[in-house]
Amino acid sequence: MPDFDEWVQSRGAALLRFAYLVTRDRNRAEEAVQDALVAAYPRWSKISRTGDPEAYLRRAVINADISRWRKFFRRESPVGEPSTFDTATADHAGPYAEQDAVWTLCASLPTKQRAAVVLRYYEGLPDNEIAEILECTPGTVRSQIHRALASLRTTLSTTEEVTYR
Repeated sequence: MPDFDEWVQSRGAALLRFAYLVTRDRNRAEEAVQDALVAAYPRWSKISRTGDPEAYLRRAVINADISRWRKFFRRESPVGEPSTFDTATADHAGPYAEQDAVWTLCASLPTKQRAAVVLRYYEGLPDNEIAEILECTPGTVRSQIHRALASLRTTLSTTEEVTYR
């Protein structure tokens, strides 16, 4: 198993990318990764013996982000409605704007639901691995993803109703 510095050099960028997808904010992602790595450093020999230090650190990133916003009494709040795009007048920026609208919707999800969705659809992990990272059962993972998708569908259908009136 690689030592701490080697592991961070080879997998640190992926961990930061994961943190950004979970937090949807570069500064929060960097802080969460830093907090997770600072906490992991003194226990690295034990963590690396588990066989999957990346799963451990992903969970640590999620916990660090939750702890940070709880500490400062920050609460997630729903964002404004995403804008819709007319495909007839779309320009080259259209796909990027649509992608940003999707991420804005995802940012409105609670942290654990967003983490489950990111792990499933971005990282491509199966339920049992997500459950290990989130420290819950595979059934809870499926429930979190189901609730997240239902929330996104509701938000999208509400947006469509408002748009077409």
